[in-house]
Amino acid sequence: MTSSPKPRRVVVVGAGIFGASSALHLARLGLDVTIVNDGAPANGASGRSLSWLNSARREDTPYFRLRMAGIDRYRTLAATRPETAAWLRFDGGLTWDADDEANQIASICQLEQSIGYDAILLGRAEVAAVTPGVNAGAITQQGAIFNPGEGWVDLPSLIDLLLSEFRARGGKLIQDAGLVRIDIGGGRACGVVTAHGMKIDADAVLLAVGPATPTMLAEIGVHVPDATPISLLLKTKPVKSALRAVLNTPRVAVRPTPDGAFVLDSAWSEEEVIVNSDGTHTVHDETVQGLLDEASAVLEGNPRLQLASYGVGPKPIPGDGEPVLGAIETIAGIYVTFSHSGATLGLIAGELLAREIASGNPHPMLASFRLHRFG
Repeated sequence: MTSSPKPRRVVVVGAGIFGASSALHLARLGLDVTIVNDGAPANGASGRSLSWLNSARREDTPYFRLRMAGIDRYRTLAATRPETAAWLRFDGGLTWDADDEANQIASICQLEQSIGYDAILLGRAEVAAVTPGVNAGAITQQGAIFNPGEGWVDLPSLIDLLLSEFRARGGKLIQDAGLVRIDIGGGRACGVVTAHGMKIDADAVLLAVGPATPTMLAEIGVHVPDATPISLLLKTKPVKSALRAVLNTPRVAVRPTPDGAFVLDSAWSEEEVIVNSDGTHTVHDETVQGLLDEASAVLEGNPRLQLASYGVGPKPIPGDGEPVLGAIETIAGIYVTFSHSGATLGLIAGELLAREIASGNPHPMLASFRLHRFG
């Protein structure tokens, strides 16, 4: 890939974690940046994310290394901004598998240790001393992996922080823009047009629209394979618990929140969501209660968990499961960020994309994640 002309004005479509992070990094580089969003910031996938910061269960690949760089940026943020302490935590992650022939805990722990990913294999009796708040009886006989370097982030809080600095640097945020289309002229992107007919001129456009990415790209003749499923994230009412780590268990994932509650998700509960013909979703009471019960079962003392709220909607995942990041080669001036790992990659992807856009030079860490890999 060759270099592109350096832009002065950039429009970022989307105000989730990728959009907010990229826009701020572009503003820090001195560019004139406008964010357009269909609604308030974090109103999409970023607002219903488990937000587990990790690179677990992965071989040493470019994706693993990009995720590790992502975690590094969060550690820098935590060290330099003490106000993040309530919603950016590194209290580790605990993972165990089902008690069947597919259980890979021992081999996964060996893999993680072999590539330098901090991992400790714990028996049931050892868990309480390492990470309290877990019902040891729920852990399978093969044991659990504790990853001390993992953590979690509350993405709406992070997005608020990023947008605050973005505005202070002169960045513009347009909310309630409706469905935006990319304006193409002379074979390249020249801005966007909002649903209300407002045209915003730009030298480059970054799509950070999560699950809407394949549709928006298809409108300009660009195809990206899509494996986007429906996600369901439950938030409980606050409950007394010693748990601080993120739990990834066979039937439920559990993450603490800044206000003393938990957020929960699972693969099985997402499969029970009904997608209606009008695009809305139906979540059955039995699904909600089942997820609450599964979470209670893995927590020490099996506390009674009550539903506070839930979020449901598409979870962005490209066709091969790995991110799509960087320039669209077939139309100049268009960049994209489309990935499941929004929380872990949020800061680093925004930083690298901003450097690529501002300089006109492809960033080498994004080489494996170009759209052209799909042919």
